[in-house]
Amino acid sequence: MTQEYQVLAGPEGYLPPAAAVMGVELPSKGDALVEGKIVSDNEALHKIAEKLLSAKRPFFFPGPLLLWAWKDGVAERAQAVRELAEAVGAGVIPMPDYRPKYPMINPAIEINPNHPNLTIWHNKIDVCVFVGVHCHYANVALKIIRGGTSCYTIALCGEAGHEDAMISLRDVNLAKIQELTVIVKEKKRQMAEGGK
Repeated sequence: MTQEYQVLAGPEGYLPPAAAVMGVELPSKGDALVEGKIVSDNEALHKIAEKLLSAKRPFFFPGPLLLWAWKDGVAERAQAVRELAEAVGAGVIPMPDYRPKYPMINPAIEINPNHPNLTIWHNKIDVCVFVGVHCHYANVALKIIRGGTSCYTIALCGEAGHEDAMISLRDVNLAKIQELTVIVKEKKRQMAEGGK
């Protein structure tokens, strides 16, 4: 009997398989990935909110596509991500570029796709969100995180998504970030009132 591969928090091992090789496919427009399964955008948004609000140390990792005002609309998306992080009560550690930092990065204030595990271990991060990171660098970092840490990964991707994230939302724009913020605030209000 063949079991379907699930993209779960690790550590999965020194060389975890690429989720795509294990049969995980990118979702179509309007869909998302949750732990390797295709679900609706709406279901994924609610799952993201639940994961972020139940985390002990959630962090957002904004990348260059969000940090640098390289085209119209980027500053507005960056502000929306900041508002989302504040609604969650999450920390923010930027990934301003992708160059390897030698002899070592300062994991308290930065993350690098070549060794994201150092930042996750140092800050005891249990849930992280990649946003504004070029896809090929995000894929490498997500695989390293899954291989060597127990951190739950979420990718808010402006393109087709990321198989190696535990939750991957595709085609993320300003409206989608704002929608997620509304869901987070509503779930937070419900939790404060003792409901679900």
